[in-house]
Amino acid sequence: MAFPAGFRWGAATAAYQIEGAAAEDGRGPSVWDTFCRTPGKVLGGDTGDVAVDHYHRFRDDVALMSELGLTAYRFSISWSRVQPDGSGRLNQAGLDFYRRLVDVLLEAGIEPWPTLYHWDLPQALEDAGGWPERDTAFRFADYAGHVHAALGDRVSQWMTINEPWCAAFLGYASGEHAPGRREPAAALRAAHHLMLGHGAAVRAMRARHPGHRFGAAVNLYAISAASGADRDLDAARRVDGMQNRFFLDPLLRGSYPADVLTDLEELDFDACVRDGDLATINQPIDQLGVNYYSRFTVTGDTEVTGQAVSSPFSTHSPWVGSEFVRFVDGGRPVTGMGWEIDEGGLHEVLTRLHRDYPPVDLYITENGAGYDEALDGEGAVRDEGRIAYIDAHLRAAHASIAGGVPLRGYFTWSLLDNFEWSWGYSKRFGLVHVDYATQRRVPKDSARWYAGVIRAGGLPDRR
Repeated sequence: MAFPAGFRWGAATAAYQIEGAAAEDGRGPSVWDTFCRTPGKVLGGDTGDVAVDHYHRFRDDVALMSELGLTAYRFSISWSRVQPDGSGRLNQAGLDFYRRLVDVLLEAGIEPWPTLYHWDLPQALEDAGGWPERDTAFRFADYAGHVHAALGDRVSQWMTINEPWCAAFLGYASGEHAPGRREPAAALRAAHHLMLGHGAAVRAMRARHPGHRFGAAVNLYAISAASGADRDLDAARRVDGMQNRFFLDPLLRGSYPADVLTDLEELDFDACVRDGDLATINQPIDQLGVNYYSRFTVTGDTEVTGQAVSSPFSTHSPWVGSEFVRFVDGGRPVTGMGWEIDEGGLHEVLTRLHRDYPPVDLYITENGAGYDEALDGEGAVRDEGRIAYIDAHLRAAHASIAGGVPLRGYFTWSLLDNFEWSWGYSKRFGLVHVDYATQRRVPKDSARWYAGVIRAGGLPDRR
């Protein structure tokens, strides 16, 4: 099961989750620094102050990437490290860190894939209203231009925003992520402005380097109705509308889905969409990142016993609209996060993108499994579950390519165990185990397995 020549084999991380050095070399506070210090928001009171100290250990971490044979590395840039106040003065020490990281990656033959925004909004911008304020979109475009000017001579692959659904709805509707607000109408404005910022950033960067490649990463899910009953089918429509189509349609078609706009009439979403916004959001992109972890099974039946609307879905989340939606057990095995494993859903999502939307190169920019793990008596991590998960999803990716899907690369989440947002350090997604007390890195069995897949350029055929 060989993958095409030139297929990118990578791993992904995010700045706040790995860098640490939260108050060093001029970095300003982000919303996650503030959120982590709010009692009860993060499991165990954990913070990203030190994380896995990648800021000081990046050379060793790149050496690990090289040992694994990675051909690409997706990382995010901390806005607060580059522009501590979110606007105005630049912090050259912060830009220099990313220059050094990129140089070391290139020396190792690893293609850098920076993401400009992975949820760590500078606190100064949140104090001014955050993503619900239109001005934040243009401050983001300015910041993107500064980073592009600093790194554009050595970086040609760019992702603007990561998972705007999470940044908007977990940050401003359910309050389960930073900045922890519960304001549904503000969350909708935040979602629109995140995508507006994406479009404005692409426009600015492409004007400087037309030959570079630009895109965004969205978290997509396969959605199943619990039954053929009308209420279940409508629940699936609603969740698909706000989770998937609310972002895909403006990015790739230049419009919001009509049925979703109807669902949101009471929240007056249309008022924040100005003339020209959708044309800006619908800037031509060269690639779309797909972050895929699981499938959702949903019902509109209020009598069903199952998981109530809760993390990461909340009654405060506006995409639920005025109708009851419950997420129920689909009967599948789960990871240590409790997330159902369904590689068929990845094939479904990729095929749908290829079939229903304008052509664009696709990359799996996140895919992985979190578990509770520890070193065994031999000093190893025997993570067979993660190996099985990645293997199954790579086979689904291969089947998608065979079906004509223009899938060009795969980035597993994550390179390293790290700070997992509101779960703190309780869950591990990494190919590499990190002892948080000593920062010692130990490649897990999955790392060695993935290195073998990369060397082979594919997977053994099971037939």
